[in-house]
Amino acid sequence: MVLNNIEELLEKYENGETSLKEEQELKNYFSQETVAPHLEIYKPMFAYFLVNQQEQFTKDVPLIPIAIETKKVFNYKWISVAAVAVLMLGVYLKSTINNDLGTIQDPELAFNEVSKSLEMISKNFNKGTSTISYLEEYDKGASTLGYLNEIEKGTSIIFKKNQ
Repeated sequence: MVLNNIEELLEKYENGETSLKEEQELKNYFSQETVAPHLEIYKPMFAYFLVNQQEQFTKDVPLIPIAIETKKVFNYKWISVAAVAVLMLGVYLKSTINNDLGTIQDPELAFNEVSKSLEMISKNFNKGTSTISYLEEYDKGASTLGYLNEIEKGTSIIFKKNQ
């Protein structure tokens, strides 16, 4: 009779329908020396639960100030809106500006003008690339998320799930 009750409780436990009292009955049953042979596979799981219940976290948890925690989230949608606005402005200005750019007859003067233009482009490009350096921090954070997969593998071994 007790064995039938344990089997019913196990079925309820697997469906997530047990109360705390019923789960305690299961833990008590599987902590005994003698368990029905066909229920031996559940014994390590409930033994783990009993040991895990006794563990305590003893490390200090640093509290993060609220100002750091509530950073503004950068909205990437506005980048696309700004890009479209810049393109539209460029097309408008291109159509309104006279295309007669002229030529410079003196090669030295032409070289100086090109050098100035390239220097201006270089400064602006460097300014733009320096603002996206935060992406390296994002990559570091994303790489640490790989540890979550290791934790998931460990829990799937404990609960004998198929991956």
